[in-house]
Amino acid sequence: MLTDREIPVSPAFITFLAQVLAQRPFEREIWADQCSEALLRHDGDLQLRATKAAEAVMSNPTGRNLLARSYGLLYSLLAGDSAPFHELQSHYHFVGILGMPRSGGSYLTAELYRAIGMAPENVPDAIAHDSFPEVAPFDLQPGINTWLLSLKTMAEYLTMVDVFFSQRPRHAGKVVVPKRLTKGVYAGGLFRRVLGDDLELILTVRHPAAACVSTYEKSGGLPADGRFVVRSAIEGWCRRDLEYTGCRETDLHDMDYFDVYLRYWEHFHLSMVTSGWLSNSDLRIVAFGEAALQTLAQGYHDRYRGGLTASEFHISDKARRRHPEWIERAQPSVDRVAATWRAAGISFPENELAECW
Repeated sequence: MLTDREIPVSPAFITFLAQVLAQRPFEREIWADQCSEALLRHDGDLQLRATKAAEAVMSNPTGRNLLARSYGLLYSLLAGDSAPFHELQSHYHFVGILGMPRSGGSYLTAELYRAIGMAPENVPDAIAHDSFPEVAPFDLQPGINTWLLSLKTMAEYLTMVDVFFSQRPRHAGKVVVPKRLTKGVYAGGLFRRVLGDDLELILTVRHPAAACVSTYEKSGGLPADGRFVVRSAIEGWCRRDLEYTGCRETDLHDMDYFDVYLRYWEHFHLSMVTSGWLSNSDLRIVAFGEAALQTLAQGYHDRYRGGLTASEFHISDKARRRHPEWIERAQPSVDRVAATWRAAGISFPENELAECW
């Protein structure tokens, strides 16, 4: 029999529950700050805080019930029982923002929260952004099965949604739940089945050269020797995905930074086809750019009648100024992705990407 020893509760989930039960407000979240280039550091105290949080949650009857709820949803996922998810889908309308990191998804997620009357800085990262659920290419190590981890954290995320949004007003009969789904590229079928047939999807796409510049700026700058190094979560995802597709870790240390990023960019957008996301009938593809993203954001403000105006979206031509050679080097990858999308019956926004914002 599996117990919480083999499948322990996630630190992000247990600390969320403890804060809710203590009625402490969520505030000063920075995931929605488009202009910040601050690098989030590893939280060395997280495990200690999670242990203390677990004690608080387990001493509270409501806390114990919520933990049981999450493990019940996990069991339903393992056993193929869809009833609990159909019930959730009847209450919530999920709006998922797909797309690579640094492609405008955080801006749209924040604007969606503003549109439904919620301040983004008061919405926990695990609820709104791409840190949770934990989804990744399959790996099996001692004590780690990434597929099981994905199912467990999905069950925890849905429990968090039920807690955080339970008192929110409805729009067209359902509570709107915006969610940044960067990691969803690895498990399109899971998200589509669990979040429901009316899952509304936005896919943001950005030129690889511009996205790479934004990534290295977020990660501490372009390394002096131009070689790839892991300093941030995004760079960690680059390394992991390249290793998953056959690149040896020892080779990565000698590779050019942009070459690594470009392979990651291409793999991500090819995976969008094979993971089943692009077959969703309610999918909007938006190329990174001021007018396109602000117009889309304003559309949500108008739709939910919050009376607000979309925030200004910031763009930059740094890639064209700093690395014009990267734009030329990226073209074969852009062409391959465009051809694959066309073969799948999806139009890739090549002309818009050529602006290289």
